[in-house]
Amino acid sequence: MLDHLSDTRNPDAVVITPIAQSGLASALSAQPAALRAWLAGIGFTAEPGTTALLPGDGGVGAVWLGVAEEPDLWSYAGLPAALPVGSYRLDPAVTGAAATRAVLGWALGSYRFTRYCKPTKDLPVLQWPETVDRPAVERTIAATQRVRDLVNTPAADLGPAELADAALALAQPFKAKVKLIVGDELLEAGYPAIHAVGRASDRKPRLIDLTWGRKSRPLVTLVGKGVCFDSGGLDIKPSSSMLLMKKDMGGAAHALAIAGMIMAAGLPVRLRVLIPAVENVIAGNAFKPMDVLSTRQGLTVEVGNTDAEGRLILADALAEACRAQPELLIDFATLTGAARVALGPEITPFYSNDDALAAELAAQGDRHEDPLWRMPLWQPYQKFLESKVADLSSTGTTPFAGSITAALFLQRFVAPTVPWIHLDLFAWNPTARPGRPEGGEALGLRAVYALIESRFAPRGE
Repeated sequence: MLDHLSDTRNPDAVVITPIAQSGLASALSAQPAALRAWLAGIGFTAEPGTTALLPGDGGVGAVWLGVAEEPDLWSYAGLPAALPVGSYRLDPAVTGAAATRAVLGWALGSYRFTRYCKPTKDLPVLQWPETVDRPAVERTIAATQRVRDLVNTPAADLGPAELADAALALAQPFKAKVKLIVGDELLEAGYPAIHAVGRASDRKPRLIDLTWGRKSRPLVTLVGKGVCFDSGGLDIKPSSSMLLMKKDMGGAAHALAIAGMIMAAGLPVRLRVLIPAVENVIAGNAFKPMDVLSTRQGLTVEVGNTDAEGRLILADALAEACRAQPELLIDFATLTGAARVALGPEITPFYSNDDALAAELAAQGDRHEDPLWRMPLWQPYQKFLESKVADLSSTGTTPFAGSITAALFLQRFVAPTVPWIHLDLFAWNPTARPGRPEGGEALGLRAVYALIESRFAPRGE
């Protein structure tokens, strides 16, 4: 994605000028009659997302881009696919925050997953504007690409060990430390739920524990669901429901990506990332419906359905996270289909035990065009998680409020004194839109990073 941004100052680069419909008449009046006739002939009306390629000497002389009155992040995202190969630059009037949005949108629109096949065409290149917030763009693009690449990689090439390798590769340039607890070591170390979910696979389950930053700084802990493939276990999914289950480690991908942003920005925090990495598959030793599992916190859990495995591994990871009393705890998980029924694929529901924290995250989502919607931790629904043989049930007895009851289950493993956010992610674009190709997607990433930055490294200090 960053490959399609250039430091080269090419004086012949084609200028891209944004044109809102309210400014079209004025822009046309400054053009020669022949060019006005050309634009009328191609039917350019400056409708947002449309482009007009103005003729020049032997090729494209300029590009007009139709934008809304207030251009958003995605205004420029369709250009890499729409423009001929070549060198381009923004109109000099596009500066500051507008330039940053434009370059970020361009880069997001340049993404292609190329691990298994070569691209069928080259893409154009945009010059870095001089006034852009380049570090912000670079870390955001690197993080988004990390999420997309990890989620798009099939389970054959991304199991628990490979997910751990991704954490090690991220840690190395920042001198972060990574500790791995693998296989039966999980039982010895006190992570029985992670072990139970992952033990049926010949790819051993593990807990990935990354730390970075001075111990004296405020502790921020990120937890990511790392189910590298989910067959549903003994409550096996139908084949159609397994097709996207390579993405069930999308929460882990988000946790690693935001960790990369934090470290690249050098935020003054003590960072910890906990990723329980497993495959939920079938074998003779697979955990079973109605089993009662122990957890790190000491609570016992009756398994209502082996296809609700993500909350079980997160229970152990969240309990461990709370032992250190972080100043902020955020977990990311592709947890429930109920979240998609409620809000669809484009809006990420989140839950929090802290009203001020939730309001701040929602505001950052609006500010960074990264839509989130707060859902309630409706305590009366705790009754749905009651079990007659264990401290609680993993799924409860009702089909209603599935995303809420899953969040309430997780809350049982979070210390009440720890400010906590849970994001029930989809991590996938079911259809392509400019800058958002079909496949793995980073959702809530920009908003969460902005929340952490504003809390622990406010601008101006």
